[in-house]
Amino acid sequence: MRSGTLKQILLLTDGCSNRGEDPSVTAALAYQQGITVNVIGILDDDQTEESAELKEIEEISLSGGGVSQIVYSESLSQTVQMVTKQAMTQTLQGFVNKELKQILGSNQTLEDLDPEKRGEIMEVVEDLGETSDLEVLVLVDTSASMHDKLQTVKESLIDLSISLNSRIGRNRFAIYSFPGKRKDIQKVFDWSPKLDAISTIFPKLTSGGITPTGPAIREAMYQFGKKSLLRSLKHEDKSGLEETGY
Repeated sequence: MRSGTLKQILLLTDGCSNRGEDPSVTAALAYQQGITVNVIGILDDDQTEESAELKEIEEISLSGGGVSQIVYSESLSQTVQMVTKQAMTQTLQGFVNKELKQILGSNQTLEDLDPEKRGEIMEVVEDLGETSDLEVLVLVDTSASMHDKLQTVKESLIDLSISLNSRIGRNRFAIYSFPGKRKDIQKVFDWSPKLDAISTIFPKLTSGGITPTGPAIREAMYQFGKKSLLRSLKHEDKSGLEETGY
């Protein structure tokens, strides 16, 4: 049983979008394309978890088939790791449920099985979590209010990379920030198996401006397709060179 590549957008933000389309609509669009949207809301010390501007966070993750958490900065690192892994398990459970329905009929789900069978299937889910390829596009809100949190964001992403390195499956990460200088998002770090090099990039990030979360999610979704297209073009070029004998 293989699930292919697990694709995630991990949105790190501290507030409400204030420009462009509804982010929960674009998150739903991403989910339709097989990309899970997870959201971590980063609170200021004087904010509460019931803060009205953070309600949007849960709506985005629900529409995007993902996981959301609201945390204070000091808990960010462990939360980034937990949300990424929890979302992987959630996606894989959904995949396994779909397979079960094909085998056992449309009314059967994982929860309907007896404990022993369920345990066996959860072992399969755990195994898939270790062996599936994972692509995570991290989308960092760099609007003005995020300025003091960017150092913590950087450290959390390095910790995430380290924590996932022990997996058998391949990991690929990319980082984009929003708002961009001329576009809705800006590439910070191109697709790579590790995030070690981000230490040199993050100090260059500037914060300020509006929060176009909806358009940013839409643009982030397109980056997965671009990567596949570039890979196929490179493969075609290589095949063409081999055929011509160069």
